[in-house]
Amino acid sequence: ILDSPALLSVLATLLVSTLLHFLSLCCALWKMSWQSYVDDQLIASATVKDGAILGLDGSIWAKSAGFTLSAEEAANIAYCAQHPQSLFGDAPRALLLRGDKFMVLKAEDSLIYIRKDADGGCISKTNQCVVVGVYGEGMQPGKCNVTVEVLADYLKDNGY
Repeated sequence: ILDSPALLSVLATLLVSTLLHFLSLCCALWKMSWQSYVDDQLIASATVKDGAILGLDGSIWAKSAGFTLSAEEAANIAYCAQHPQSLFGDAPRALLLRGDKFMVLKAEDSLIYIRKDADGGCISKTNQCVVVGVYGEGMQPGKCNVTVEVLADYLKDNGY
């Protein structure tokens, strides 16, 4: 029965279709879990106005609703998180976020603090991703920083 080319073709098609469906479900669950970190750990804390988790390649894994983060900004943030020394030098540069230039207050191995008027933020690099948290007017910068850094430390401790 398995010698039939038509039957083998049908079985191969079913196998490929099942595998693709399985992979799409896995991808959906993977993205959903990153979104949960943004929504439940950053935004729900009420210490972060806008939040995101980026891959080290600059891909946006998850971001809060209404957070206008362009692909170019995400790529630049990921680069700067991996090369914080690039933010200083002969001509200190601003970090673009939500279309605005934020002044860099501090940039270390895996941590960057930024500010623009009443807004500011914390960017923390882990082994595989970058956690971004932005606070707004009336919010405490230190609380935003702690929220972002605690999540980043948790992800580092769990291999991310």
